[in-house]
Amino acid sequence: MNTIAKYKMCRRLGAGMFEKCQTAKYVQSEAKKTRTTTKGKRPKALSDFGTQLIEKQKVRFSYGISERQLGNYVKVATTVKGMTVADKLFEQLENRLDNVVYRLGYAPTRRFARQLVSHGHFVVNGKKSTIPSQQVHIGDIIVVREGSRKSTIFTDFATKVKDYTWPTWLKLTPEALSAEVVAKPKNAEAFLQLDTVLEYYSR
Repeated sequence: MNTIAKYKMCRRLGAGMFEKCQTAKYVQSEAKKTRTTTKGKRPKALSDFGTQLIEKQKVRFSYGISERQLGNYVKVATTVKGMTVADKLFEQLENRLDNVVYRLGYAPTRRFARQLVSHGHFVVNGKKSTIPSQQVHIGDIIVVREGSRKSTIFTDFATKVKDYTWPTWLKLTPEALSAEVVAKPKNAEAFLQLDTVLEYYSR
């Protein structure tokens, strides 16, 4: 998806959709466009279905997953006991290997993180993985593959992430290009309304 298409999607679904839409420059640009185009007009109110659809699309495009994948995650989430369906859905989304690589700071976008995983740059518990959707769990160790460490992507990684803050459920050792899953992810993303997404699938 090119930059123009991403900007259009962000205008429709919200700035949190893609990393390119989360810059101050983009926010200022969109605010200016809104002032010059709305001219005092009130936006049309969405129906409940319309709201649910938008929230579902936010999740799909944010994580870069298909309709079928999201539907499968919802099915699994509804069968788990001991936690809310929304929490389990969020856990599955965050525990994708491509998302973990993105959260650790190895890639500036989830799309690039997906490419890194697909090209076999990462090892999970001693075994190379090329599956972006692979689920990681507490205790799993994710490291950069030995043969990939000389790549410019990972060169001087510790310096690149010195000011980066990764999630508390992940423990990163930048110098060793190694990380461990130490807890379950918690949904602190106000941008994603997962309960509304679940309402869409319960129709």
